[in-house]
Formats: sequence, structure tokens, C-alpha cells
Amino acid sequence: MTARTGKLRNATPWWWLCLLAMFFLPFRGNAQETPFKKGINLTNWFQANSAREIEFTRYTKQDFAQIKSLGCDVIRLPLNLHAMTKGAPDHTLEPLFLSFLDEAVDWAEELGLHLILDNHSFDPSASTQPQVEAVLEKVWTQLAQRYLNRSEKLYFEILNEPHGIADAQWGAIQGRIIQAIRRHNTKHTLIVGATNFNSYHNLAQLPVYPDPKLIYTFHFYDPFLFTHQGASWVQPSLVSLANMPFPHRALDMPPLPSSLRGSWMEGAYNSYAQDGTVAKVKQLIDIAAQFRDSRQVPVFCGEFGVLMNNSRPADRVFWYGEVRRYLEEKKIGWTTWDYHHGFGLFNQGGTDLFQHDLNVPLLQALGFTVPPQTPYVKQPQRTGFAVYTDFLGKGTRNASFGGSVDFYFDQKPNNGRYSLLWTGAPQYSSIGFDFAPNLDLSLLKQEGYAVDFLFRGTGPATRFDLRFLDTKTADPTDHPWRAAVTLTPQQVLFDGRWHHVRLPLSLFTETGSWDNGWFNPEGKFDWTSIDRLEITAEHGPLGQAKLWFDNLVISNQDTAQVYDHSVYTGAITGSASALEQAAVRVFPNPARGQLTVETTLPGPLTAELSNSVGARVLQATFTQRLRLSTEGLAPGVYLLQVIQPNGQSTTRKVMLQP
Repeated sequence: MTARTGKLRNATPWWWLCLLAMFFLPFRGNAQETPFKKGINLTNWFQANSAREIEFTRYTKQDFAQIKSLGCDVIRLPLNLHAMTKGAPDHTLEPLFLSFLDEAVDWAEELGLHLILDNHSFDPSASTQPQVEAVLEKVWTQLAQRYLNRSEKLYFEILNEPHGIADAQWGAIQGRIIQAIRRHNTKHTLIVGATNFNSYHNLAQLPVYPDPKLIYTFHFYDPFLFTHQGASWVQPSLVSLANMPFPHRALDMPPLPSSLRGSWMEGAYNSYAQDGTVAKVKQLIDIAAQFRDSRQVPVFCGEFGVLMNNSRPADRVFWYGEVRRYLEEKKIGWTTWDYHHGFGLFNQGGTDLFQHDLNVPLLQALGFTVPPQTPYVKQPQRTGFAVYTDFLGKGTRNASFGGSVDFYFDQKPNNGRYSLLWTGAPQYSSIGFDFAPNLDLSLLKQEGYAVDFLFRGTGPATRFDLRFLDTKTADPTDHPWRAAVTLTPQQVLFDGRWHHVRLPLSLFTETGSWDNGWFNPEGKFDWTSIDRLEITAEHGPLGQAKLWFDNLVISNQDTAQVYDHSVYTGAITGSASALEQAAVRVFPNPARGQLTVETTLPGPLTAELSNSVGARVLQATFTQRLRLSTEGLAPGVYLLQVIQPNGQSTTRKVMLQP
């Protein structure tokens, strides 16, 4: 213990002593057991890089209920908490993040589930720095106050897997964070852990914290070569290691990859005959149990699991069963890592659907209740559906890459609370909507359905594609084919206003495939197996243009309306900014027989009126004011383009009436 820690303990404030009296009686009768028994980590939900990247509809209250139906009484919810703030010095938590977290807390409370808010702000390759204390104090003070009156089944886990920091230093920091939380919240139990990635070996190095409302956590991934074979994020990488057996069987041992020779992994490989056994696993769990007994405190295994990538399924299931049973024998509560994804409860390469693809032998090994499972049979989509309406639609995942994508832009959306904003995108980057599972849209295409959305853009105007990608099959000659529509500045106006865009599925044509090389169209695009929809900067970077999308649906109803008629003028930049912000009035609009154009732009100017398919129907040269006769033109939507001598232009949508 450091001198600083000793000073804190020798000068314990009066309120700290009061806490001891307040907390002691409720915990005395059951000091060594957690109030929850078993559950899962619900990962890759609140672990986004910012609040605006959270795919909130990835999980719903129904998912919480399904998890409970497995026999779980606790969910550990990893949060990239430090990324959910407005930054130094105050580290104020984003209201958007808090609104999402409130709903998750509500669902757990309504279902009677224990919920652990796990501060998962960590990088496994970067050491925990002492400066983390300032952030921890700020974020936990806010959450302690916000959830003061919520159920006692809510828990605060101070920091996941601190590492690369001295035991004494981390122990002192954690102690001061406990005190900071207790100044505002004496109701909720805190979860504390040791260094070396929450190692059971380091639990004994923690100070004796004078707070009986603590649960001590550890993680269990031994033997490491077995549980992490195939892992790319460890050093050195274990991607090349596969089929490590558990328990150790000499005849089943794979050769040691050359990439691991000379590393600590080689030593682990050489000692696997001793370490890869059930007896060794129990011996290591006993370290945590002995700490619990010596300190008379509850201990909790917050993570354990085996990556499925390169492990034998039967050995993986066996390991889970042995670890789970021994944790329960030692009366240690647990949450397995994780629900979906590489350590998860679902079959590898399946649909990840609760009714169809749970790994039944794994659930049995974990002692979970196994729900009825039926084979998944893909059926043609028979109704339209939402892709994005404030949130990603059901079964839709974010597969975007390149640029900045904000799913929750709250300034002047056309519909609801938010619109989707895309900025700073390089060429070939995309907003990606990944359908899970893949969809059969063949029937919707036959019945005249369309991609329907509201669009707003600011200059400089650019071209972009909407495209569907089908599913690459096991056939080595097959590729993920694209069917696309290109939208030009003449079709979608970059004037800062909302415009309705409707693209029938029949307009999408095959454009080829990128599959580690370019493949020209072969007429093989498959509407029965659609992997995703993309909005992509296929023809060049966006530059300083801003693109918004709202109410993006697949629909047979052409009923969308523009409700927000304002012009977005915030930071309209780029080479065309002066032109785009110039006053160009077109009236009356809708027009009948005659159209007037007025502008503050210097002349001479050219006006071109084009119909909805891009064919020019009128052209005239003018300075500042022009009257155009529209007699004889069919009623409908037209585009009026005002062009400067340097080639820059601005476009307005015009409605002609009969």
C-alpha cells in the first residue's frame, strides 16, 4: 500500500464511517454471494466510438426478455463510457447516450433483471494511465446522481480490465472513485476489480476498501491458447493457431505456428500438457474463491469464454460446462462473454436469430433453458419495411465505412426526431445498411416497390449511387454483384432543402462487382438474396458537401411529404458556396403557363428546364430576370438549372400544372 493510500485510511471522514453503519446490516447475512447468479455480456451495442454511432435498435426490450427466458437473472452491459462525453475538462455525458441508457435501465427494471453498467472504456494494447482518475470521477458522479432512485438491481462497474498500471496505484485510484460515488449515491452496489486485466492473481493486491457494498470481479480465459485461438487482437496474433484441444490430448495437438516461436506463447504451448486440464482450471478458479473467503466479500466472474473461430465445437462446449459448473460449485456468480459475436451463444455463420440459431449444446453446457429451435427458411419479403426512420430498421445493421455518419442529426429533420447526416466521405466510401438475415426482395421488385426517402444536400453538388449488393455464394465463380442507380445534381438538388426521392426497384441495374478485383456485369444479380443497401460515393469524394437522408423505406406507397421547407444554411462551403447561397427565386411554383426566374447573380446566365428523365425542354439566356412560357409542356415535375459562364450552376425543382 502506498503512503497516499495509508493517509486516506488513517484520516477516514465521518461520512465514510456512517456509510459503514448504513451498509453493514443488509450485507452481513450473505457476505460472500452475489445477489445474481448467471447471465451474459450484451456486447457491441454501447461500445461505439460516440453516442451518435450507437445502433440503438440492435437490441430491444424483447431481447432482454429472451435473455431472461434462458434462465439469466443478470446482464452485464459494456459501455464505452469515456467516449460518450463531450470531452475534457468536464466530461459531460452526452444527452443522447443517456436517453438510450435510460431505456435499457427501464427494460431491465421492468423485467426484474439485474443490470451491470460496465465501464468498458479500455484499449487492450494501451496501458491504463493514472490520468484516468479525472475521467472516472466525472462520469461516475453523473451516473451515480442520475440513477440514485433506480432499482437496487442496478450496479456500477468502475473500470473494465485495468492493466499496465501498478497494483497499488490502481488500488488507490479505485478507492478514491468509490468515495466520489458515495458522496452522491449510497444505494447502489459497486463492482471493483484488480489490475492485469481483472486477473484473479491480482485480487489479493487490492486494498481493503471500507465499503461493504462492493462486489469484486475477475475474468477467466484459461488456458489462453485454447480460449483465444484465432484471435487477431492479442500480441502476438493467434490467427494462425487452430484446433488446440481441451483437455490436452497429445495426439490432437496442432503444430506450433512459426509466428509464435520465441514468444511467451511458445512457453504456454510447451506447458499445455499441464495447463490444459480440468484440474488446472479448477485450481485457478480456486484463487478467486480463496480471496473471497479470506476477505469475506462477494466475488463475481464478469467474463469467461472461448472464441469460436478456430476451436473445435465439442471442446469449446466441454470447457464451458466445466468452468460453469465449478463456478457454481464455488457459489460464484457469472456472466459469460458474450451473447452474439465470436464468443457468443449462436451458431457460427448462422442467422443469429433467437428462434432458429442458438447453439443448443453450448446452452446446455451453461445450464441455460433451451428455447424451441426451428430451421430458418428464407421467404420472399411480402411487405415494405423501414431501413432508417430516426433509428435503423429492425434487422438492419450499420455497415458504413468512410466519412462521418451521424444517425441522430437533430437539426430540422423532415420526419420525426432525427435525420442521417453524411460528411467528409472519400471516394468509394458508403453508408451501409446490412440486412440480417439477408432478404429476398424479388417479389417486391415484381410488385413495383421502390426505395423511397427524403434528401437534403449542400454544395458543392456531387453524384452518388444507391445500390443493392447480393450475397456471395460458395460458388468460386460467384461474386457480390451490385445493382445501382446513380443520382446526379439534376435529379437530387443540393440546395439545402428537403426533397422527396423515389426510386423503383426496377430502375436498379447490375453494375458489376468488386471482389478483390473488379468484375464486369454478367447479368447474375440475385434479388432473392440481398445482403445490404448502400449509399456510396462511387464517382468521387464528397468534399465539403453534406448529405442528409430521412425516412428511408422500401415501400409501394408514394405518399411521402416534405414537412420542413427551410433551407439549411449551416456551413455551406466549397467552390459552389456563393452560387448555392445566392438568391434564385422561381415563381409561381407550382406554375401554369408561365414561369418567372429572378436572381442576384451577375449575368449573363443560362436557364435550362429539363423534364423528370433529364431531357432539356427549354433554354434561354438572361440577366437577373427571365420569363419563360411553359405552354404546351406536360404537367409534372421539372428541374430548372441556372448556369453561370464558368459552368457552375444551381438547380430548383418546379411543378407545372395543367
